[in-house]
Parts: sequence; structure tokens; C-alpha cells
Amino acid sequence: MASTHPSPCTESYDPRFDQLVLFNAELELLAEGFRWVEGPVWFGDHQCLLFNDIPNNRTLRWHKQNGVSVFREPSGFANGQTRDRQGRLITCHHSQRELTRIEHNGDVTTLVNTAHGKKLNTPNDVVVKSDGSIWFSDPVYGLLNDYEGGRQTSEQHPALYRLDPSTGEVTAVARDFEGPNGLAFSPDETKLYVAESGGAGESNPNQYIREFEVSADGKSLVGTKIFHKISPGWADGFRVDEQGNIWCGAADGVHCIAPDGTLIGKVLVPKRVSNLCFGDRFHSRLFLCASTALYALFTNTRGAQTP
Repeated sequence: MASTHPSPCTESYDPRFDQLVLFNAELELLAEGFRWVEGPVWFGDHQCLLFNDIPNNRTLRWHKQNGVSVFREPSGFANGQTRDRQGRLITCHHSQRELTRIEHNGDVTTLVNTAHGKKLNTPNDVVVKSDGSIWFSDPVYGLLNDYEGGRQTSEQHPALYRLDPSTGEVTAVARDFEGPNGLAFSPDETKLYVAESGGAGESNPNQYIREFEVSADGKSLVGTKIFHKISPGWADGFRVDEQGNIWCGAADGVHCIAPDGTLIGKVLVPKRVSNLCFGDRFHSRLFLCASTALYALFTNTRGAQTP
């Protein structure tokens, strides 16, 4: 049974969660009036957050002092984003069905748009491993309607990919997905967590977070199991904190899941949370993309810093 934490925006299911949240830190509404926001990524060197308003085809910037401004428009119906080890922005795009990188001089490089001789579907979310390799999910969601990029025809089954940016080699590390979505490595990078969001509709049974074992050489996946089933709804984007807890976007807010797969608490949000990231000072503020709004919550943990 859930117990209400002293902070009214959270519910605790386990004492472990109480150590991660603060009694005097409330959920803050930073901005609203969007259509469907996704892909938050923190730029500490510029003290700003970049995120995407997918249906409006633009990438936005939130700054502490200046609020929201347009960073890039059109964005190619950009979705998930991250930074690589050199601080460059890596972005998934629906309309061009590709991953791009913004170089330090502002040039845009297309990293990948095909796999095995066929077009990608619509890259959805992306993470960069400490060796520089880029791992991304490629479901068909962005091909299904005109709202998030325009209807197109899929040329291959949804998959999870690893890209070596030094050689351009792209490898399907897992193909047994209906709808791969958010993904993140454990702090020691021995595990990769991937949301299987399945097909459309909350009644689809194939909706859960999968846990993969990463091979010794760090280039492939060697085993998998179901880690956790989000309820209500399904898992979307998520991040891992320094202790290995997963903070996952869900229909009723953010679900915090311990490394053993136990739901230990929730951050209650008025809108469905699509994706999130840690940022701000000490990397301890949780930024939430929630439907038409952007929220934030200071926590008592920090986002994982990979080796």
C-alpha cells in the first residue's frame, strides 16, 4: 500500500524511495502550451535544457533566466536526444528517419539513416555509452500518422541498434521487439534497460521494461529478462540515477523502480510523462516532459554518471 511522503507530489511504496526525495521540494511547472514534448537533455555548460515539441516540429530551449525560446525550427520532427562524450547533441528524427549530430561549429552531420540496406523506421530514443558507441531504438510509431512527422511505409521490423560513429557500422543488437522505446544503461554499463511499449493501446500485453546483459566486450547483448511492468499504461522514456534506480515516464507521472525491479515510489504529475532527464546543479534536478508541459523536481539523488 502506498504511503504519502511529506511532499504531496510523491507517493512512497518502500523506505528506499524516501531517501531519494525531499519533503520541501515541490513539483514545479516551468512552461506549458506545447503539443507533445519529448527528448529532454541538459546542457550544464550553457545552463539550459533542450527538448522537442514533436507535432510543432521544433526544438526548444529552456533557460533559468530567459524561459523558453526556439533552438531549431524545423527540427525534422525530432524525438529523443542525448549528448556524446564530446558534448555534441545527438538527435533522433522522425521525418528524415535518421540520427544526426550537431558539431561544435554548428554543422549538422547525418550519422545513420539506413540499416542492412533499408531505411530506418523512426528512431525514437538514444543513449551514448562510455566507449562512444551510440545505442538507439527504432520503432514504427512516427510512421503511423501525420501528427509526428507524416505517414510513411516501414521497410523493416522494429529493432534496437548500436552505431559505431568512428566507422559508421550499425548493428541490430536486438530484433525481438514490437515497439522499442526509452533506453538507459546501468551505472556500471553491465546492463541495458529498454522499454518495450508494444503496439498501440493500453490493452497490449507486450508492454514492459526489459533488462539486457551487456557482453564483456560491450558491443552486444547476451541475455534478457522482463525487468518491470509499468501500470497504468506503459513505459516510455527513462533515466537511471547514481544508485541504479530507474525513473520512468508513465501515465500518472514518474515511477521509480529499484535495481531489483521493485516499484518503490512515484512522482505524481497531472499529465502523462513521456520522457525525463537529470540536470541543473549537481545533476540532481529531474526535468519532466509531460504531454503539453515541462515540469521539474529537485531530488535527493543524482543522475548516473557512466564510467
